[in-house]
Amino acid sequence: LSACSSQPPAPDWALDAKGALDRATTAWLEGRSRVEAQEFARGLEALSRTGRVELIARAELLRCAVRVASLAFDDCGGFERLRTDAPAAERAYADYLAGRSVADTALLPPAQQAVAGARGATADAALAAIAHPLSRLVAAAVLLRRGDATPASLQTAVDTASAQGWRRPLLAWLGVQALRAEQAGAADEAARLRRRIALVEAGGQTR
Repeated sequence: LSACSSQPPAPDWALDAKGALDRATTAWLEGRSRVEAQEFARGLEALSRTGRVELIARAELLRCAVRVASLAFDDCGGFERLRTDAPAAERAYADYLAGRSVADTALLPPAQQAVAGARGATADAALAAIAHPLSRLVAAAVLLRRGDATPASLQTAVDTASAQGWRRPLLAWLGVQALRAEQAGAADEAARLRRRIALVEAGGQTR
């Protein structure tokens, strides 16, 4: 069948990079940091064979987005080293992940465009409408980072991470819910959330 196909086969570097980056993403979300680092390095090595800055920049942004989804906010240093030569869409996405305003939201990934300029109930609805679970978590984290997260958006993030079995983001988002409950004086709710956190932690340690 492949011999009869009109489409040329994907080059080895593309297959190697996609497989490694997919495994790196899954490993991070499951809390396996060492595996994530190894697989991401393999993905970058495959992409570096092309010498294409935009591909490496996208890989760095993927890594940054997965961390943002888990509320591990940092400066996306891997991408920032490439910013000067990165395309406009990649620079816009990096700004979005950092919680900064983006002048042209059409440059953002389609799943993020509706959330980019939304607030309150409008943002909650846009967030819930995002079909891809990781994209939904990224959008929720951006809302939190810029101070626009509502209880509904926090619950959407918790439900998303829970449904996928993604331990790292689930613990992070439950932690935010518990902290807000404590700050609001809702002791019973905070205690319930802390028990749920303990239940998740008992299943395995982040490593």
